[in-house]
Amino acid sequence: MNYSVDLQIDVDNADLPSAESVERWVTTALEGRRDRGEICIRIVTPEESQTLNREYRGKDKPTNVLSFPFDVPPGIPMDLLGDLAICADVVAEEAVEQEKSLQDHWAHMVIHGTLHLLGFDHINDDEAEEMEALERDLLARLGIADPYAEPN
Repeated sequence: MNYSVDLQIDVDNADLPSAESVERWVTTALEGRRDRGEICIRIVTPEESQTLNREYRGKDKPTNVLSFPFDVPPGIPMDLLGDLAICADVVAEEAVEQEKSLQDHWAHMVIHGTLHLLGFDHINDDEAEEMEALERDLLARLGIADPYAEPN
């Protein structure tokens, strides 16, 4: 298994996950699904997230994670899976609102985004159930509780 994560940080937040944690979460999502893969993860400001979300999804607000899968042209040997843009402030706000550990929510967002790069989605109910079940399983392997469970 040969995975590579290019982590770009464009924020000054003090409570960001370590590069090692991000790599572990990506590896957890890719293991058994891809032997190789390169992902760029950019941790962004709300302004950058909002700009990307408006431009690519037509939603004029910042969001937790945006995924940009890369379609490798036929005949070109390349392991680039794509890019993730994760908004640190939105992830932190959601962790508080959902009564979750910030690091656990970061793990969920990285795994969620990585699964999108692999082609998983949650547009319809069946896809959502499959993706959420996989996220629960992957996070449980890391000792992280069900991210979809209701807070106490």
